[in-house]
Amino acid sequence: MRALREIHVVVPAGIDDPLLPSGGNTYDRRVLDGLRALGWQASEHPVPGRWPHPDAPATACLADVVAAVETGSVLLVDGLVASAADAVLVPAADRVPLVVVVHLPLGVSDPSAAAAEGRVLAAAAAVVTTSGWTRDVLLDAYALAPAAVHVARPGVDRARVAAGGPDGGRLICVGAVTALKGQADLLAALALVDDLPWSCVLVGALTREPDVVDGLRRRVASAALGDRVHLVGPRVGADLERTYAAADLLVLPSHVETYGMVVTEALARGVPVLATDVGGVREAVGQAGDGWPGLLVPAGSPEALAVALRSWLTDGALRERLRRNALARRDTLSSWSETAGHVSAVLERVGGR
Repeated sequence: MRALREIHVVVPAGIDDPLLPSGGNTYDRRVLDGLRALGWQASEHPVPGRWPHPDAPATACLADVVAAVETGSVLLVDGLVASAADAVLVPAADRVPLVVVVHLPLGVSDPSAAAAEGRVLAAAAAVVTTSGWTRDVLLDAYALAPAAVHVARPGVDRARVAAGGPDGGRLICVGAVTALKGQADLLAALALVDDLPWSCVLVGALTREPDVVDGLRRRVASAALGDRVHLVGPRVGADLERTYAAADLLVLPSHVETYGMVVTEALARGVPVLATDVGGVREAVGQAGDGWPGLLVPAGSPEALAVALRSWLTDGALRERLRRNALARRDTLSSWSETAGHVSAVLERVGGR
């Protein structure tokens, strides 16, 4: 029984860095905490490097970590590392049962990464995905046994309901400022509704893609929106809580999103969502009450975002309906302890082989 409750966990270094918050980092930390609460002895191994594009020292560090793991011990590896480490992990999979947590399949956005990712996932004893959409993508892309690919959707903490303003004009967008997160589309959409009253706070790391950030700042200045659009950098803890508490609507304009943890973070506070209909976002938004607690639009279309924003800002009945549905959806959201329970069940099956 002792072996069943001991695991080694490989994560990218810096998952607890408050300046680099991400959904993947949060997921890893909350699942690890949950596994320990369930009685697992989890030896954590942060590996440095620019994963999923490691240099030779990063790969060598991972190889040292894996070589030190006792034969037969279960090795749980974050997909950001695993999918780029076939040379290390595939040969080791015969010695240490491998479980890979896939947040975003690399082969979706980078076909050149597909072959290595496929080899790692095929060698794994089990794969954990963070959405049903991701599971479907992996099964379509790689020759994986369906019974070996599991879903453990992110949980969310219950939070106090946001008060909500009468005009719905307090908008927030939460996510690292990058091209794929779509903040440029949001700014273009906001410029199309600048005749209406609103303000927008963009929360997220500003260091991932500096050129994108510079471009956004130029757009804000050229559209004369500097007093209405604010790039505030990352916020965590109480600061992020205050941001959600002061919001009327979360806007998620992503081009790629495997789930969208910020969606459920908003809904946990009764805040409706305007999001692009990509990846697993529909799973995160869900339905409750008499329908959707938000609006879904095509990705990459500032015009569609602007139409939805105008509807939200001018239609009080729409805002009230979406708020009711958001409150109803709040009551159906799963917890992080449930997420950890799903992962724990996978680990027990693998460890018991």
